[in-house]
Amino acid sequence: MSNIFTKHPNEFGYNYFEHLWGAWKYSLILLGLFIIALIHSILPFAFKETVSNKIVKMADEHKKNIVNSSIKHQ
Repeated sequence: MSNIFTKHPNEFGYNYFEHLWGAWKYSLILLGLFIIALIHSILPFAFKETVSNKIVKMADEHKKNIVNSSIKHQ
């Protein structure tokens, strides 16, 4: 039986703690983007493209990481 804590990270070439740190990093970045979006909702002239630009960049990086990890596992 595989370990439920390491199965998913291992699928992408990470150990438990590497995956934990990566998930925390995304969480903290998204928390910051939430605060920026909240400020933007009150002050629409502030941070006009900050959140959307960062989300697109994060998605592109995440896709690249998935592709790189699938290449490593071939």
